[in-house]
Amino acid sequence: MRLKVGKIVNTHALKGEVKVISSSHFEDERFSKGSKLLITRGNQVIKEVEIESSREHKGAFLLKFFGIDSIEEAEKYKNLQLKVDEEYLSELEDGEYYFYEIIGCEVFDKFNNKLGEIIDILQTGANDVWVVKNELGKEYLIPYIEDVVKYVDISKKRIDIEVMEGLID
Repeated sequence: MRLKVGKIVNTHALKGEVKVISSSHFEDERFSKGSKLLITRGNQVIKEVEIESSREHKGAFLLKFFGIDSIEEAEKYKNLQLKVDEEYLSELEDGEYYFYEIIGCEVFDKFNNKLGEIIDILQTGANDVWVVKNELGKEYLIPYIEDVVKYVDISKKRIDIEVMEGLID
């Protein structure tokens, strides 16, 4: 399993730096010097890289990889994904999940009625919000809070929630 952690959106300067838009919760760890990443196109690995240097810049990260030392070399990787092998993922605490573990889970109410499937996760300031789409295509926003989410079984891809008033009207 490989987890997407960012996208190379452009080059920066002349010495091989790339501009990356992050999709990782662990940016300090993921984009630190010495971190190993995979440059991919879809599921195809194009190149394994190790970060030589990293810095934040205008809402993105500027990464320099060992062995990529010119703008011409960096240009080859523009618009490709950065992924990390599952073995390099950090251990999470109880009640914490990676997005890829949650997306695709089916959501049920306390009466075992299927409400839909999680198709996306929105990051708000206070808590994550799960976007659940039902079989008719209607979407609901489910806050990931203790009062609502009662049971999560990642291995069964099942989540049980308490439907509070107004949540799925």
